[in-house]
Amino acid sequence: MTTLACWAEIDTRALEDNYRTLRQLAPGNAECVAVVKANAYGHSLAICAPALLRAGAHWLAVASVEEAVSARAFAPQARLLALGGVMPGWGAAVIAHGITPSVWTLEHLDELELAAHAASVGPASLPVHLEIDTGMSRQGTSLDELPRILARFTAVSPLRIEAVMTHLYASDEGNGARSAQQYVRLDEALRVIQSTSAAAHLQYLSAGASAALLGSDAADIAEMAQRLSLKPMLRIGLALYGVVPRRIPDDRSEFLKPVLTWKTRIASLRIIPAGSEIGYNGTFTATESMRLALIPAGYADGLDRRLGNRFSLLVRGERAPLVGRISMDMAVLDVTEISGVETGDEVVILGTQGDETISAYDLADASETIPWEVFTRIGPCVARIRI
Repeated sequence: MTTLACWAEIDTRALEDNYRTLRQLAPGNAECVAVVKANAYGHSLAICAPALLRAGAHWLAVASVEEAVSARAFAPQARLLALGGVMPGWGAAVIAHGITPSVWTLEHLDELELAAHAASVGPASLPVHLEIDTGMSRQGTSLDELPRILARFTAVSPLRIEAVMTHLYASDEGNGARSAQQYVRLDEALRVIQSTSAAAHLQYLSAGASAALLGSDAADIAEMAQRLSLKPMLRIGLALYGVVPRRIPDDRSEFLKPVLTWKTRIASLRIIPAGSEIGYNGTFTATESMRLALIPAGYADGLDRRLGNRFSLLVRGERAPLVGRISMDMAVLDVTEISGVETGDEVVILGTQGDETISAYDLADASETIPWEVFTRIGPCVARIRI
């Protein structure tokens, strides 16, 4: 039994199985990129990167070049994709650590070319993934700017376009209207690219995340890639960790397994009389005698402050309400109706205990957010343990 006060157990076998399952769902020749940004969605890059490579992943994607440098220590042979562009001063690290950056501005190209020339990198030696803005207005080059970008990929340039990428931002919408509009813009961009010498080294069409793979977009991406003699590339994130975007058919995800279980334990117990106030500002008042359990987990650990007085955790396989406001590193549970509770008992914040389960969506709904944020807000002080 762990002696930690608050910890997250990471089931690497579940993670590996999830990757293999998702790979089987993908179109036959698709490259499946495992997204491990934000410390593997809060699950631990150090634990998850090696597990995904064991499962057969060749590519890992992170948000920044800085993250990619960290990932290289755990994945010395993997292809590392930095999704967030190239900030000034990052070009040397891209070359030194064999990172593949996404690019969409002239400034990105300036930084990489300067670093490549300093390192005496030869023509077409540095692969980049060119991102197209097809409607999300977040990152990616516009169709108007695209010719100026393509003009930089000359025969003597150290850069080569390995993939054209975009982000399908509404794959979880059943009618597919927004994705259809994005395909039109993407197709136009690809035709422009393929009419130039910049397409000489183009291999991949990179579009779509978990929702695209589990929904209907993956087949459309594969069809477009085949028509243009490219290989489809899918960037899989949330589904790797056993959670499926809503509005995705259940039969596409029934074999995915949750990877993370978040636990704490009871630090102390007390009985209070009716009329006692609990926590900061007395937001809960006991109407009868109550038995309370103190847990060493609070909002600094990622337990959202809004959960106080509106959510329950699991103790001895039963739901124990959070009473009073959640403190920075403590919270209080009502265990009056749960028999046999003792100091040291495990408490499940996220996961299964007995016949009861708290899902990432349960926590997200109660916190008025999304599962992505639930995972990534689990604090760095919460130890991640491989099981």
